[in-house]
Amino acid sequence: MFFEAKLLDIAQTDQGAMAILTPIGHNIAVPIFIGQMEAQSILIGMGNIPLPRPNTHDLMLDTLTQTGNSVERVEITEINDGILYSKIYLNNVLGIIEFDSRPSDSLAIAVRTNCPVFIDDSVILAEGVSLALIRENSEKINSDHTQNFKGFEKQQDDNFL
Repeated sequence: MFFEAKLLDIAQTDQGAMAILTPIGHNIAVPIFIGQMEAQSILIGMGNIPLPRPNTHDLMLDTLTQTGNSVERVEITEINDGILYSKIYLNNVLGIIEFDSRPSDSLAIAVRTNCPVFIDDSVILAEGVSLALIRENSEKINSDHTQNFKGFEKQQDDNFL
């Protein structure tokens, strides 16, 4: 069974970048470890930050929409041997088409389209932690998030000057 979820934040931990999802109406958080570049792309999408040139996720989304597709939803579908799997569902004149995707790429597309995000209950059971635990550490997470984002903004300014 799938539950609609929302992306709470991107956090930097001592183990790397992490997307924090929570099933709507539940007190559970599902941390998903992602790469630094994917974390930056998700943050760019969350903040609607204009870039001088499209990044990979923007290019993919532009290609999809200009060819008559719209993103209907993304799903975090399963965990197998510690690896999370995801699907992106597109709607076009042929109907609904599904594509295999990494969760980080699905989330980067979802934040740009405001499409719904769903997570399978098996993933929630396997990876879920108490939302209270996340809230206890939110001050550190928010501080890290802000520092990472400020560092990214400076890096982008340096790259484009």
